[in-house]
Amino acid sequence: MNIQIPETPVRAKLAPSLKFALEMGPLVLFFAAYSRFGIFTGTGVLMATTVVALAVTYWLTRHVPVMPLVTAVMVLVFGGLTLLLHDDTFVKMKATIVYLLFASALLGGLLFDKALLSVAFDSVMRLTEEGWRKLTWRWGVFFLAMAGVNEAVWRYTSLDFWVKFKVFGFVPLTILFALSQTPLMLKYELRGEDAAKAPEHL
Repeated sequence: MNIQIPETPVRAKLAPSLKFALEMGPLVLFFAAYSRFGIFTGTGVLMATTVVALAVTYWLTRHVPVMPLVTAVMVLVFGGLTLLLHDDTFVKMKATIVYLLFASALLGGLLFDKALLSVAFDSVMRLTEEGWRKLTWRWGVFFLAMAGVNEAVWRYTSLDFWVKFKVFGFVPLTILFALSQTPLMLKYELRGEDAAKAPEHL
């Protein structure tokens, strides 16, 4: 008697350009709405477009990556508080909370010998265990630093400066930091048969 084991379906991947557009779209529309109508309309647009971007991601891949999902939940929670209480403090604090959550998860995972960055990055690359540990440590520290920067910016500058820095400061800083990690990723990248044998992270 032959027993056939069903193959694990290959998870669809978004094209890098589309993935970037879905991640950046809500932020760009938030900035545009804020510039024209103010922070509360901008917050509402951010909430709505974040949900749309998440829905499109799921529709195309039948999967929602961890980091966008967490970010979306925080946008809805703190954006909702901003609109309900008519207080922009909450939407400004959102980035701090998100960065601290990511940092706590990554650095806390290392305490239990778990490099959780492979999950957060949705298995888009294959690294050795040492590579994942080092990259996880670096991103954890980076997220802590970004939380501190957001706190300083929203507390000690104007709302207009914070909104502009959110778009034209945080995004370039994150891209530059990610690019700076390329040598480490190339050093510890698994290739050939080793990459094929590396387990998928759910």
